[in-house]
Amino acid sequence: MAIKKYKAITPGQRLKSTLSTKEITRSKPEKSLTVGKRSRAGRNNQGKITIRHQGGGHKKLLRMVDFKQTDKLGIPAKVMHIEYDPNRTALIMLVNYSDGEKRYHLAPEGVKVGDEIITKDKAKISPGNRIMLKHIPTGYNIYNLELSPHRGGQIVRSAGSRATLVAVEKEFAQVTLPSGESRLIDKNCFATLGVVSNVDWNLVKIGKAGRSRWMGIRPSVRGKAMNPVDHPHGGGEGNQPCGLPHPKTPWGYAALGVKTRKRKYSDKSIVRRRDGSKLHK
Repeated sequence: MAIKKYKAITPGQRLKSTLSTKEITRSKPEKSLTVGKRSRAGRNNQGKITIRHQGGGHKKLLRMVDFKQTDKLGIPAKVMHIEYDPNRTALIMLVNYSDGEKRYHLAPEGVKVGDEIITKDKAKISPGNRIMLKHIPTGYNIYNLELSPHRGGQIVRSAGSRATLVAVEKEFAQVTLPSGESRLIDKNCFATLGVVSNVDWNLVKIGKAGRSRWMGIRPSVRGKAMNPVDHPHGGGEGNQPCGLPHPKTPWGYAALGVKTRKRKYSDKSIVRRRDGSKLHK
């Protein structure tokens, strides 16, 4: 999608840019595939804020996107519409299966209305088709990738993202993820061929604070601008340094240069980390 810029007739439009909607073929979603989405404003079931800087924003409808598709093995489907989804960065497509059922899928880059897609163990190498890793030629781009068989697509789902199939050996396929990490994944897992749509999404400039508020994003405040009771960096007269050996989070934990990864059970599947270092086995 192309980037659309504006004349600076107001301060908010001076830096504003949006995405062109030429690829989108319908503005209203399929009613049978939507459900109401209640805004939680970053609060848990106790009413406590667990995610800061959330709240307000436009009301949204949740589109039920099928990330699995394996219950429709061998049934071809035709792309009916390309649609915008406010709940994700990628575009979605409404497909109509030959048995009459309609579903939402993540749209690949370049897909058009009328294209035919299919989910099958082994199928034609074409964007939008979902097949097993062991039947995909090496070097191809894939997305909506399963981490374990029958689980459904869990990774590589955001706008413009892609993974690359490097090799298939014995029981595993080696895949390079968008982060640069190389990982072993069961070769019987499904993946969709192509690149996730809306590749220019990261080039959009918000332009003004109000547009962030429309998206449900509230302002963030520097810790050093707070009082000592609110943040470890707070207090002092005027513009002062934080006065600590290292920066801290609002809850007193180290903020920079600290490893936060706790789960180690998947280390055996990582061939190369995203920083380029190999794991010693």
